[in-house]
Amino acid sequence: MRIMVLASAVISLILIVGCASLLMKRGMQIGQHPQEIKTTITKVIDQKYLLFLPADYDKAQKRWPLMLFLHGAGERGDNLELVKKHGPPKIVETKPDFPFILVSPQCPERQWWTNNFQIEFLNVLLDHIVEHYRVDTDRIYLTGLSMGGFGTWRLASVYPERFAAIAPICGGGEPLGTRNLIHVPVWAFHGAKDETVPIERTEEMVNALKERAGNVKVTIYPEAGHDSWTETYDNPELYEWFLSHKKH
Repeated sequence: MRIMVLASAVISLILIVGCASLLMKRGMQIGQHPQEIKTTITKVIDQKYLLFLPADYDKAQKRWPLMLFLHGAGERGDNLELVKKHGPPKIVETKPDFPFILVSPQCPERQWWTNNFQIEFLNVLLDHIVEHYRVDTDRIYLTGLSMGGFGTWRLASVYPERFAAIAPICGGGEPLGTRNLIHVPVWAFHGAKDETVPIERTEEMVNALKERAGNVKVTIYPEAGHDSWTETYDNPELYEWFLSHKKH
């Protein structure tokens, strides 16, 4: 009996040593150790967007400033006509000399511009436009209203190096994200009587930037409700302000 136990112990020891040797040959170590994996994950992106090119785009062989516009929650879906309801996509329908390349993507139903996938999509979309059109990459601007205002704050905080200036309208975000926006000029807008997105959402972002000595200003419309975008986008000073900023 004792001989059998000893034999069994010897066999077990051989197996343990053998397994440990095999693990070592494969570059593995017993216990807990830091590891790393590098791989590529492919995602299929299929979203619509409106693209506006200024009337002189083909005549003037130059690079143009680009404006990325993010619509509100009511314009989500797969009908691009909805995107023309407000803001720059509406304006360019009757203003062919609008001095920007304008990109107006459409967010799918039940999605939000602040979702990680949509943030990634917007960054890829900008890459695509820059690759295929004559874009001045030192003059890429970002703006959006309501849900798009939230998206403007978020996208700029994730990719601050992309934008020369941003203009979020009746939006909000995570104040901590403003630490990435210190060097990005910001002009924020909100209606004082907004019952959909409280004015405090803009104020907390603006205050957080001011505390970090950011380049930020805010316009509050005392009598405006949620629609603080019509007056904003109808104001020529907004576009002059955008064009006055260029990445250094």
